[in-house]
Amino acid sequence: AIVLAGRGKAFCAGADLAWMASGRKMSPGESLDDSMRLARLLRLLHDSPKPTVARVQGPAFAGGMGLVAACDVSIASTDARFCLSEVKHGLIPAMISPYVIGAMGRQQARRYFVTGEVFDAAEAWRIGFVHELAQPDELDARVNEIVGHLLAGGPKALGECKRLVQDVAGRPIDD
Repeated sequence: AIVLAGRGKAFCAGADLAWMASGRKMSPGESLDDSMRLARLLRLLHDSPKPTVARVQGPAFAGGMGLVAACDVSIASTDARFCLSEVKHGLIPAMISPYVIGAMGRQQARRYFVTGEVFDAAEAWRIGFVHELAQPDELDARVNEIVGHLLAGGPKALGECKRLVQDVAGRPIDD
């Protein structure tokens, strides 16, 4: 299993805005290469044959929400906060959108993409963005418990279960 966690007080506060502004000096090719690094990371988390677990504490803003949404299991501390802040910076959450929309649903994504409002862990759980909440002092224990369940599965079967969901979700039942 892969456990994705932040160090310190934030899970991921999003991109460094000063660094993003420096992107204006990049050539179109350099800008595309730079963007593709995040796209590959999200896809790697989502498509990895190993199960992925997001351990969310503190803020998970912008691209941080994409990282959470790309994981198979997400457990957030009750003090975690979430925000799709791109619109406040004149941007759109394009790269993370397939993962975030898949995690929270179309209607919730419409709201949070356009408002850029901060919401708490209880709301993230209510809308289905995170699977579970844990008290801050119990977060590691709960993540470890989930990882224990994952380790009890057959490695090949875990990967095939992930692929099965991708192959079957949203398709009509047929013979």
